[in-house]
Amino acid sequence: MSTSFFVAPDWLIEHSDDPEIQLIDARMAPPGQEHRDIKAEYRAGHLPGAVFFDIEALSDHTSPLPHMMPRPEAFAVAMRELGISHDKHLVVYDEGNLFSAPRAWWMLRSFGAENVSILAGGLAGWQRDALPLQQGDVPLPESDFQANFNPAVVKKLTDMLLASHEGTAQIVDARPAPRFNAQADEPRPGLKRGHIPGALNVPWGDLVVEGELKTTDALAAIFRRQGVDLRKPVIASCGSGVTAAVVVLALTTLGAKDVTLYDGSWSEWGAREDLPTEPA
Repeated sequence: MSTSFFVAPDWLIEHSDDPEIQLIDARMAPPGQEHRDIKAEYRAGHLPGAVFFDIEALSDHTSPLPHMMPRPEAFAVAMRELGISHDKHLVVYDEGNLFSAPRAWWMLRSFGAENVSILAGGLAGWQRDALPLQQGDVPLPESDFQANFNPAVVKKLTDMLLASHEGTAQIVDARPAPRFNAQADEPRPGLKRGHIPGALNVPWGDLVVEGELKTTDALAAIFRRQGVDLRKPVIASCGSGVTAAVVVLALTTLGAKDVTLYDGSWSEWGAREDLPTEPA
């Protein structure tokens, strides 16, 4: 495994009877694939005992922005209803592209779950190993989930204006380079091209190989090459706050201490005509 935040399929098989481990399916359709019924895909086949962590449904639906963090009380109620306990070892997985599992990992940790891992290789790796799947829903008894939320881990537009204008933190944008460099349209309609002035580009896909992070040496080299100083504060951003969590995961793996996430990301900044962008 590349980091302590990952567990391997064979480790999970060895611990399949451990009542202190809970499996969480955090699959999510990427932009442009919203037609997919991810809940139906979950029901058609998931890891045995895994409950479905619906990032969209768990988001703040009072916000016009996509999948924003919910209120702590709402998140705690949803986790209790799913049967997820804050004090168990939570193992999260996605399709195997490491697209959405880091977002679930980040959300759970931000709300106070201390022991959260990601299944290396995700569902695709599990299937490659011809390991068993389960169909249907997984009803669990109501659990105890106490949300202990630190609001400082989530940055807002005002924080981003300060970071951009005053350099109070490094802004690391996880979107692919063509979108960052205003060479390609955003997948969400109505957004400008470009990036927040002063932001650095570390495409999330560059950090990933076969459903897990690259080695720590490779990760360190990527951030160094893009001008990111791990000793200074970092705010991760992306299109809508999902793949920014891959950057958070990678930086946390490398021991960076002050790493936060701009939840509105380009869905907020890029929709505002009154905000500057680069290239201008």
